[in-house]
This record gives sequence, structure tokens and C-alpha cells, in this order.
Amino acid sequence: MAILSWLIVLSLLFLYLWKNQRPKGFPPGPWGLPLIGNLLQFSKKDPLKVLDQLAQKYGPIFSLNIGGTLAVFTHGFPSVKEVLVTKGTEFAGRPDNPIVDDIVKKKGIVTASYSQTWKEQRRLSLMFLRNFGLGKKSVEEKILQEASYLIEAIAENSDSPFDPHPFLKTAVINIMSSILFGKHFENDSSFNTALDLIHQSIEIMMGPWAMLYNAVPLVRRLPLPHQRMARNAHKVLAFLEKEVEEHKRTLIPGESQNFIDAYLEEIKKAERKASSFEEEQLLILLVDLLSAGSQTMIATLWWALLYLVAFPEVQEKCQKEIDAILGSNSNLQCEDREKLPYTNAVIHEIQRCTTVGPLGVPHASIQNAKLCGYQIPKGTAIFTNLHSVHHDESQWKFPHEFNPSNFLNAKGEFVKPEAFLPFSAGPRVCLGENLARMELFLFLTTILRNFRLSWPDKSQAPDLTPKFGPTQFPSSFKISMKDRQESD
Repeated sequence: MAILSWLIVLSLLFLYLWKNQRPKGFPPGPWGLPLIGNLLQFSKKDPLKVLDQLAQKYGPIFSLNIGGTLAVFTHGFPSVKEVLVTKGTEFAGRPDNPIVDDIVKKKGIVTASYSQTWKEQRRLSLMFLRNFGLGKKSVEEKILQEASYLIEAIAENSDSPFDPHPFLKTAVINIMSSILFGKHFENDSSFNTALDLIHQSIEIMMGPWAMLYNAVPLVRRLPLPHQRMARNAHKVLAFLEKEVEEHKRTLIPGESQNFIDAYLEEIKKAERKASSFEEEQLLILLVDLLSAGSQTMIATLWWALLYLVAFPEVQEKCQKEIDAILGSNSNLQCEDREKLPYTNAVIHEIQRCTTVGPLGVPHASIQNAKLCGYQIPKGTAIFTNLHSVHHDESQWKFPHEFNPSNFLNAKGEFVKPEAFLPFSAGPRVCLGENLARMELFLFLTTILRNFRLSWPDKSQAPDLTPKFGPTQFPSSFKISMKDRQESD
């Protein structure tokens, strides 16, 4: 029995060493523990600081064992650019993720494999997002209308300091729901529940139970916390199926009013062999767009208000520029960005400093490839550290401080450095980048034209430390927002 026990132990040890062995030419990195890999290194520290330390030790490209699987991490602009742009197609895949793949069946666009189907879905989705209001209000007009509702809501609550997050959330979600569904869901508990379940599932997907699910197939059917992700998905898809059925009943051919209408018409056009347009794809696309189009935008606007009160001199300079160029009676337009270089620089600098999606969505090599001299086997997960890009000392004039001059030249003109990548880049660049840029500019300039923002708690400064996650949010805070005319 003793000999048998030792044989089992040695076999397990051999299996562990074999699984942890890096392939020849693979990026270097620290050894990990069985099953959990290098996760303990992140348990009590800021993960982004840990990645900085590892880059200093191993170089701009290194590898870590994440839940039993080797993954590559890129640090700094040159290596990230090679993954996203220079060899963008070679690294345009998505790594296998069993807990996600079992739910979405590799459909949609965010986690789907790089393929002809993915290209078709992305191309049509982008077209629908651009054209969603055919014959009616443009996207810009819809955002401005929503901005006016936001101003009214803030004015009604401006008597005392308040948390702006709920108001920002409503404004952003209203834009997304009008694009996708053609209506608002402000007081619809089912819609709000569906959104909460989507965001809850994203947190589970990045947590230890999801890693256990992916690493140990035997536990997948056990009643463990990861089962909540499947239950959440069932509820969300049931809600979306109901919405799609309603659009089927009200759809007038040739008169699409929103994303669902346009996609349903495409399904009818595509009633031919080997078409990738079908209702299950539509449901997953809606989940992708709801999650990607709300969390990051809400977080960025929330951060923006916090930075504007933390740096009142910056806020005042923005307001003076807006007043001088636009005047009190002018109607805002997206093209006004060119006339407001300082304000535009401030918005970009907030995005750079906060980097709300610090590691983006992981990429994967679609074939055996080389990355800065290293050998990367097909299917290897690759994380692009966008936070490190936005603080790369070789790329920025003021990499470690909040300074709008990072986006201004000597003449005070706006310039966007190549290393500005909040929306990623290359074939997998964020689908909603243009919409997000419009929302940020129009919402923030509208707020700045109407209110003077201030920090009510003089005993302590605003906390600019982010909460690490798939999307980085600030800690909850309250600010004062007073009508500028009354203040003056």
C-alpha cells in the first residue's frame, strides 16, 4: 500500500510538472501552484501593480498560470501594439472559456471566435448601430435629448450633495435601450433585473468558481456557485426572447426603427442555406451590446465627474472654453469637439488615467505565431494590459499624473497619441467606439455648461483609487452640483 501511495503521489507530481512546463520558446514567468496557478500572487495586492512588478522582472511579455492554463501578458505600448495592430489578425481569436462557451455557444461578437460568421455579425451590427433611427432622430439628437433629461434630474436633486451614479446609469441605459429596443425601460423592473444579472454574471466569469469550472470538468454539474451564471443566463434570455417576439408582431417591413427590427429583417433576407443570421445569434448579440455598451460608459462618466471635482481648475478652464466658443444659446454638436481642444483633451485624459477596462477582453492566437521573438502556440490566451499602455513612460509627457497636456501640442491644439487605446484597436476594436465618444462629449459638455461641480467634504480629498475588476469603478461618492447661473 505504501508503494502504491507513493506511486500515486509521484504520478500527480509528474502530471503537475508536465502541465506547468512552458513550451519551448514560450514567454517566461513564475511557477504556479496546482490548480490555482499564480492566483495567490494577486490575493492581497492591486493586480495591476503585481503585473507591473512581473513586467519589471520578466520583461514586457511574460506568462502566468491562470487556473491551470498558461496565459501570456503584454506590458507597455510596443508589445500591446504588436498583438492588437501589427499582428492583429494572427491574435484576433478568443481563448476557450468553457463556462462562457457553454452558455453563449460561441455566438455573438464579444467572445465569439474569429471567423467568417463573426465578421458577418460584426459588420451588420455596426451598420445597424449607425442607422438605427432611419427616418427619425439621429443618434446625436437622441443623446442630446437624453442629456436634457439628465440635466433636469440633476437640477431636481441639487439642493444637497448626492450620488450621481443612478442618474448617469439611467441616461446611458436609455440610449442603449432606444438603439436596441426602440424604447426606454426606466421603470421596468424586468429590464433592470436583466441588466443586473448580466453584470453579476460578468463578475462570476472573472472569479474563482468560473476558473474551477474551466479547469475541472468533473465539477461542472455540481451545485456550486458557478451554477448561478447559467440560471442568470436563462432569465436574461427569457426576457430578451419576449422582447424579440413583441418586435416580430409590430415589425413593418422596410421600416426598421431599432436594432432588433433591423436584425429580424436581415433574418428574413437570409432565409437561405448556411446563413449566420438567426434568432439565437440575435439574443446573444443583445447581451453583448447591453453589457459592453453600459458598464464602461457609466463608469467613465462617473469617473469624469469625480476628476472634475478633484481638479476644480481644470473644470473651470473647460467651462470658460465652452462659454467662449459656444455661448449660452448655441446648440451642442459633436463637431464642436474640434473647437474645444482643451475640453476634448480633458475627456481623453480622464479615459487615459482611469482605463476602465484595464485588461480588455483576452485575445488568442488563431495559429502558431511569434510575438516579439517568443513562440505562441495556437489558442493561447493573451491579455493586453491597456493600463500599462496608458502609463507607458516612453509614450506620454506626464504618464503618472492627471494632465490634459498629454493631449495638447505646443500650440494648444488637440492631438491623440497612438498609445491612447481605451477602446482597444485592430480587428477586435470596440464596436461602439463612435457611439461612446459621442456620449462622453455630449453628456459632459452639457453638464459643464449647466452646473458647477464641487466636493462637499472639505475634511478629505476625493478618492481616485479604482476598484479593480473587468470594469474599474470608483468608490461611491457624493458631490454638489449647483446651477451655474445661480452660482454666478
